[in-house]
Amino acid sequence: MRARAGLASHGWTPAARRARPPSVTEETLRALPVVGAAFVAQPTLRVARALLGKVLVHRSAAGTTAGRIVEVEAYRGPADRAAHTAGGRRTPRNEVMWGPGGRLYVYFTYGMHYCCNVVTRAAGEPEAVLLRALEPVAGIELMRMRRGVDGGADARLCRGPGNLCRAMGIDRTLNGTDLRRSAVVLLDAPSVPARAVARSPRIGVAYAGRDAVLPWRFYVRDSPAVSRPPAAVHPAARRNGQRAPAKTRAARVRSTGAAGRSPSR
Repeated sequence: MRARAGLASHGWTPAARRARPPSVTEETLRALPVVGAAFVAQPTLRVARALLGKVLVHRSAAGTTAGRIVEVEAYRGPADRAAHTAGGRRTPRNEVMWGPGGRLYVYFTYGMHYCCNVVTRAAGEPEAVLLRALEPVAGIELMRMRRGVDGGADARLCRGPGNLCRAMGIDRTLNGTDLRRSAVVLLDAPSVPARAVARSPRIGVAYAGRDAVLPWRFYVRDSPAVSRPPAAVHPAARRNGQRAPAKTRAARVRSTGAAGRSPSR
């Protein structure tokens, strides 16, 4: 409990985050418990919602970087036409999704960007949650160096899945990493209250047909690090009482750091 309370003492409050993402020490990070196996074994939508507020840490030779998760998307395996394992597809690229939960699934997209996911469920149930945005809390200067960014708000450093991986130093060499005992770990931290959480359809998955309007994107309403709020209401989404983001080229570039179709799991 002391470790979780310690985050608040480091400015881990909504008001402080709006002004500037807080910076925490390695001592504070080490005091936080690692998220356990039971957490990722839950149904994927439940894991996606619960990941908001958790902390992703990468301890590399260059230094430690960490961020609070503020935006995710759930992908539910063979029955989900937006997932990399849609229809039971199994390839060397998505093999990690078919293994046990609690692993990091990293893939390359657009010929230039990496995206990372938390694998959920048990082995043989290939589901995962894409990490779309973090609020930086440690190693911010290292993040800036990796991104090649001198100015601008800290909150922009890990905004969008491609930018997140670049700032955190995550690439395919970390594919399959055990998030409980490796260089990249997922730490427990205060959960985000329900009133602060919003849902929308996932971004850039129009090719998935009716699955494109499922409200499986979860994000923290007040976070300046969120990649993109929902925009116009798509007719198909309106019929289902849901909101869908506009699919403009400029918006895709802002949210992913690249042009073209946004990555799926």
